[in-house]
Amino acid sequence: MSPGTVDAALAGARAVGLDRLDAQLLLAAVLGRDRSWLMAHGDDALAPDQAAQFDTLAARRSAGEPVAYLLGRQEFHGLTLQVSPAVLVPRPDTETLVDWALELLGTELAAAGRPQVLDLGTGSGAIALAIKHRCPRAELTAVDTSPDALAVAESNAQALGLSIALLPGHWWSPVSGRRFELVVSNPPYIAGDDHHLDALRHEPRLALTPGGDGLDSLREIVVGASAHLHDGRWLLLEHGHDQAGAVRALLAAAGLQDVSTRRDLGGNDRCTGGRWRQATR
Repeated sequence: MSPGTVDAALAGARAVGLDRLDAQLLLAAVLGRDRSWLMAHGDDALAPDQAAQFDTLAARRSAGEPVAYLLGRQEFHGLTLQVSPAVLVPRPDTETLVDWALELLGTELAAAGRPQVLDLGTGSGAIALAIKHRCPRAELTAVDTSPDALAVAESNAQALGLSIALLPGHWWSPVSGRRFELVVSNPPYIAGDDHHLDALRHEPRLALTPGGDGLDSLREIVVGASAHLHDGRWLLLEHGHDQAGAVRALLAAAGLQDVSTRRDLGGNDRCTGGRWRQATR
């Protein structure tokens, strides 16, 4: 293997601890190629500036910076989204929430004409945009307290040609007086003392944890749901793998019915939802 080749660069990255896929994604980005090209051109030489750029990216990845931030993009539910350190990196497990929402929109909400859907804490816009992409008739409103996050979401909406309403503010406050057929949210839910936060230090902490037991944001969303859901309509929430029981209890205490939990790709309890029945209160 000659120094300065594609294969040598990848081998060097793996030697310092980079995952094989991460190294391939970063080098492919530097070269403006795809991963399959790398595999067929292992003996091709890298220009000095390409090698230097790859070494810099590899070092940043070794220090824990997410690949999505280094590339400036992330795939989610069939969409390519722009991401930055202003927003969480969209995860495959969150597609569980999108799939549940789309299932409802295609069944009991199918007759709703143009159903009003709200995404609380939209971040990059991943959830709202994925729903809009798959269900164009839905009217999407997305809320976030971070102006920087809303800028990323707006950029994604424009790039994808998807129309969603983006509103600044804290949880329910930007939609006071409005009701929706469906509300979805992936709020911060990691407990403040969870050791996993150390590995997530490059992502916005306020989007990861509300502190304490991790349930405060979920509590606030659930408490406000009855004032913002049409009768018989749904609230769907993402949460930690060990929080399903607590979230089911919150929903039941707030008067929501038909409460259930869905599992993610790894088989973990990941999303819990319930239906607001006005007549029961």
